[in-house]
Order: sequence, then C-alpha cells, then structure tokens
Amino acid sequence: MKPSTELRAMLRSIDHKGYPAYKSLTGSYQFGNYVLSIDHVQGDPFASPSSLHIEILHRDAGFPAAYYDRDYVRIALQDYLTRRMEEQFSAFNFKAKGSGKSGLLSISRCGQEVLERSACEITPQKIIVRFHVGFPAFGRTINAGELDKILFDFLPRCVENGCFARRQDAGRLKAAIDLAEDQNAIRTYLREHQLVAFVANGSVLPRKSGVSDLPMSGSVPFLSPPSLETGITLPHAGQIRGMALRRGITLIVGGGYHGKSTLLEALQMGVCNHIAGDGREYVITDDTAVKLRAEDGRSIRSVDISMFIRDLPNKKDTSCFSTEDASGSTSQAAGVIEGIEAGCRLFLIDEDTSATNFMVRDEFMQQVVSRSKEPITPFLERARDLYEKAGVSTVLVAGSSGAFFYIADTILQMDCYKPVDITERVKTLCGGHTAPRTQAPDFAVPAFDRILHVRSGRNGRGRSDRGGKIKTFGMDSFSIDHETVDMRYVEQLADPEQMNALAHMLRYASEQVLDGRKTVQQAVKLVYDTLERKGWEPFCSSYVPCGLAKPRIQELFACLNRFRG
Repeated sequence: MKPSTELRAMLRSIDHKGYPAYKSLTGSYQFGNYVLSIDHVQGDPFASPSSLHIEILHRDAGFPAAYYDRDYVRIALQDYLTRRMEEQFSAFNFKAKGSGKSGLLSISRCGQEVLERSACEITPQKIIVRFHVGFPAFGRTINAGELDKILFDFLPRCVENGCFARRQDAGRLKAAIDLAEDQNAIRTYLREHQLVAFVANGSVLPRKSGVSDLPMSGSVPFLSPPSLETGITLPHAGQIRGMALRRGITLIVGGGYHGKSTLLEALQMGVCNHIAGDGREYVITDDTAVKLRAEDGRSIRSVDISMFIRDLPNKKDTSCFSTEDASGSTSQAAGVIEGIEAGCRLFLIDEDTSATNFMVRDEFMQQVVSRSKEPITPFLERARDLYEKAGVSTVLVAGSSGAFFYIADTILQMDCYKPVDITERVKTLCGGHTAPRTQAPDFAVPAFDRILHVRSGRNGRGRSDRGGKIKTFGMDSFSIDHETVDMRYVEQLADPEQMNALAHMLRYASEQVLDGRKTVQQAVKLVYDTLERKGWEPFCSSYVPCGLAKPRIQELFACLNRFRG
C-alpha cells in the first residue's frame, strides 16, 4: 500500500498527458483513517466512470458492534451508509470540470426497499464503500488538478460525513436499526404463528404513480377487519395492530378500482423491508412468496407440468415439458412448479394477469367442451391440494368467477380501499348454490431432478469463448454473450441492481456450476451459498463494482429458468 502523498505526486507527473496515463494510478493508498483503492480506470472521459472503493476499520468508523453483528441490522446499516454517501456525493457531483463524465461522483441510488448492495459491504473487520468517479480531462488530455480536488478535498469530506459514527445523526441512525429489528420481529412472528403476511393498521399502500414508488399522499390508510386483526409487540415500536393473513387460501374480491391489486402489490413487495416513511414499513410477507402470472412466449425447459396439463393432442410429454414459446396457461403452470422447486410457501396471483383457462373452467363450458377433450386441470382444482399436501398457500385476487369462493379459507372484499371480512356471509351463500368441481385426482409434487445443460459452443469448463459480456436493460432484461434473459414479468425484483447481480450470478453458474450433473436445485443452492459465504468477489472478474444488489433465491431460480442458453 502506498501513502496518499505518492498518489498526489503521480497525479502531478501525468498532468496534461494523454488520458490512458490515468491507468498508472491503479492501486491502494493510505488516507489517514481510511484506505482508498482505485480499482478500474475508464478508457476515456466519455466512457463508463472509474471504479473506486474505500475501506475503514471498525475501530476507526466507531459504529457499535450491535449495529452489524446480525445480518438484518448489518444490511440496515449498509443501506443507511449508502444513502448517506449518496447525499454527500450529490453535493460535489460535477463540481470538478472537464469533458464527458469528468467530475462525476456517484454511488448506488437506493429506492424504498432496504437491499444488500455491493455499494456498501460490512465485514467483521471493516466497512467497504464502492463508488464511481469520472476522472477529469479536457478533451482526452488529463486534468490532474481537478482529480486532485476530487480525491484530496471532496472525497475526504464525503467520507468523514458519510462513514464515521461521530458525524451521524444518532437518532436517525438508531431509528433505522430499530426499524430493522422490528421488521425482523414481525417476520419471526409470522413463522411462529402460521401466518403468511401482516399489514399494519395505518399503512399507506397506494403508490404515487406508475413511475414512482413513493407513497401516495391523501390515500386511505389501511385498517384491518376486526376478525383478522392481531397485535404484535415489537422491540422498539411497542404494540402495533394490523391484519394477519393465515396460511391457506385467501381470496380478495371487490369492485374495480377499490384496491384489490393495490393490496396484492403491497404484499408482493412485502418480501423486502422498506425504509421509514414509505408507508409499507410494516407490510411484511413470507419472504419465499412468489408472484405468479402468465408469460406468453417464455421458454420452459424440462418442467413437469402434468399436475396441470396432460394428454396433449400432439402427444407431447408434459412430465418433462420444454418449449421455446409457451402459451399463457403453459407458462403459468410451469411457474407453479418452478415456484415449488424454488422453496416457495406462498403464491400471489392476480386474475387480471393470469391465463383464464388456467385458472378456472365453469360448468357450462365443461358441458360444451367435455373434460376428456380438455388437457388443462385448472388452478381452482389444485389450490387446496397445493396447500394441504405441498404446504403452499395462495393469496388470489379475483373478480370474474364465484367458483373460487368454494376453496377459500378467508375471503376479503375491498370496499373503497378498506378490507372487509365476508367469509361467513359468502360461505352461507355458497350453501344455496351448486358447488363446482374444486378438486382433481392424481395430485403429486414432482421430483425435482431437472438437470440443465449449457448450450454447446462453450469450452470444456462451460466458459463462454466470448468472455461472458454482460449488458443490462433496466428492469426488463439482461444479456450474456448476446443471449437475452427476459425478466420483465418477474415482478418482485425491486431494483435494476438486482438485475445486474442476477446477470453476474447466471454467468458464474454457466461457467462454474452447470456441469450436466447437478440438478437445478443443487446448482442454485451452490451459487447462492457462494454469494452468502464469499460475497460478491467470486462473481466478478478483477474487482467488485458498485451497482449490484442481492436478489432472493426465488429470483435466481426464475432467472435460470428463463435463460435460453
């Protein structure tokens, strides 16, 4: 490691030289109570900015060990520090002048969710903060004076204010840690009391707009039906009350625009913790929950969908089904099986985004098209067995078919954004009608022994001959070696950085794990365990970049299942 004085001397020696001379700065430098490392230098001032990181020992940073000795509080502290550094960088961004991205200072921009990111990593020994800097130049000529200003003036101030306990608002920091402990307490309560979700009274579920995840001002606060209301005593917030959804089948009905889908969307994002002020801080869902929907055109490989689809006219084997262009019903059937394979304990389904013929068939249609001519067993006839025999609950938003009333354990009607428990009234009404068929024979959970093979054209270790180049496209998709993975309908991804992380994890899997012998479950577990034990480093080539956010294991399964390579 070199002293910071050597970095300053090197800067002076390369001033006004061609931009590639900046690469000589790569290395680590001691700056008083932190180490600065220049990991990657951009090729020119118009390219992606340079990657840097700092390291601070815990004894210097000064945060209490209780703020990082458990995973959920450590993640909360990492999130807090990332947001603090983003605040600091915004004050100095582009204050150094030059061409292109000269003067850029940036770190991950966090949303409403608290995610584990590469931008800030806390190990037992130290705090690591990764970020980007646009190295200044006029044209393609180095402007060392402006970079000196960034590294020796702007950055030390940002680090001091953003990363040391003595410069933090103690109340604000403690509130973030306390909230994480309270949210963890609710998740523990769900597991211990056979619940799948909790929505606190007073929660604000609607979002500001279709392009903003901020809470909608003036919206109706959530209020639990008395029959479903429970109180949970939290370590810091004390007792809070709200709606507790039991395991089993919950049906959400109501008129259009009354808040059915809004409630379901809040539940699907309840797998993540949210920051204070989001309105969904205490909307907590079983963290294995999977949102199911139809995905016309997606690829399916070697999935046993015979639980739902069999006896196809073309005689295709549905116990090991593959297609490059799935229909809505076929894709949703595969989604159920893949979800169980991924360890899901709760399915979230909105009728509006489901394949109608997959969900239900009414009696009249069954009279016109006999059961012997219909290869699809609808979800209606499998939902109870999914819960009773496979342990997978369902929360379903429905509005077009009363048949779902007959399988539901709990029925909620959304009335002007307020949930009303109508279970007893509807069950009484059901007694006056002919019950539809709600259970089909031959239910069996498949043996999850799928083995996926990397497409030929790669070398013996599975490594792509083209280097596994990654491109991400927002929240929609990413590509590896020009092979696009469409993730737009994996609705529980909360941040583009999770998409970027999935791309790196999939590349690692295809190069190091998918050897033609491991099952999908074994491969995904190995990849995910590697991330949890060793961090981001195994998934990156020469350095860990800022810009990765940890997905759930369910999203990694979804990613692998949609990879056509």
